[in-house]
Amino acid sequence: MTFSHKLPDAFYAGALGRVRAGMSAEGLAAMVLDDPLDVAYLTGFHHFPNERPVACWLPLDGDPVLLVPDLEREYAADQGARAEIVAYPEFPGVRSPFAVLAGHVPAPDKAAYALSTSVARAQALAEAFPGTRWAVSNAVGRVRLRKLPEEIALHEEAARIADAMIEVGAELVRAAVEAGGELPTETELASHVISHGSSLMYARHTDVVVVPMLTGGLVYGGPNSAQPHRLPGGDRLRKGETFMLSLGCAVGGRFVESERTFVIGEPTTRQARYYETVREAQETGTEALVAGVTCEEANRRCLRVIEEAGLAEHIRHRQGHGIGLGFHEPPWLSDGDATELAPGMILSSEPGVYVPGHAGYRISDTVLVTETGPRRLTAYPRELTDVII
Repeated sequence: MTFSHKLPDAFYAGALGRVRAGMSAEGLAAMVLDDPLDVAYLTGFHHFPNERPVACWLPLDGDPVLLVPDLEREYAADQGARAEIVAYPEFPGVRSPFAVLAGHVPAPDKAAYALSTSVARAQALAEAFPGTRWAVSNAVGRVRLRKLPEEIALHEEAARIADAMIEVGAELVRAAVEAGGELPTETELASHVISHGSSLMYARHTDVVVVPMLTGGLVYGGPNSAQPHRLPGGDRLRKGETFMLSLGCAVGGRFVESERTFVIGEPTTRQARYYETVREAQETGTEALVAGVTCEEANRRCLRVIEEAGLAEHIRHRQGHGIGLGFHEPPWLSDGDATELAPGMILSSEPGVYVPGHAGYRISDTVLVTETGPRRLTAYPRELTDVII
């Protein structure tokens, strides 16, 4: 049975309708969205961002327009972009890309761009539409917070693949231990799990949506894992130490992450203490992802477990973050984010402790907030006995 990455036209029509409701409430006649994830959300066009602007012009009424450099025109058409495609020759060009857009659409009285639009592009828009009053709007960001069933199905499939990547990574290390030879390096292990994930996807999927990180992630062992976002290097894993698989996968451009910390050999008392504390914090934090609970309250419940275990000095980050078209996106499971959780939100639950010179310990699952409580999309086992090699 094959699995398609394509979302139905009805999804995009619904997304446009929800964003336009927000625009209407703000008195906006149009929006210009140049964040590549907003563009993908509204039109289905995924691209690699660079200095050449790609933007969706979304009027309150009428069809959206997709502004692309000419070199992206056929690619947008091949992806079946749900918008009229307007191409400009090159960047910076004799006329700015937004001047080309202004020559194609009526100038609105009031329009907006997103929070992520750069100062330079905001200035270019003001110059291209001199009679328009420009504002900043989060109308698209608010809608993207809550995923629809069609998107959730993509996240679920990505979770299946991410868990399989964790499993094949553990198997590679286990086989090396049993063979009694050298253990793999961080980069060798990373390459193995990433290629396995993409192979799984192409073996079963059609219309694969290629994004910058189709399958990928971080792999690090021993003291290196005490640096939460360290990139894999040439160091070999070693018996008696831990290693971390921090992996992600995107299906239809929708991400998940699945992360586990493994112990090579029988855990020491110290290793067991750190691991069990993180496991309990992750369980508590995940159980807190209930509709109506604020992000900062869930974070407090989660990290309190680590603090009460006497390990507060080893906390380096929040409980987690939203996941969707972005690997990291709002809302933030952190102090300072009072967003109330709601059904359809998808978040990571990934507390950790990091002990310089020793190791880092982190467990992450991708979790869907539902009407009846949290549901883990990733499911690799988390008990200490499950991660001993």
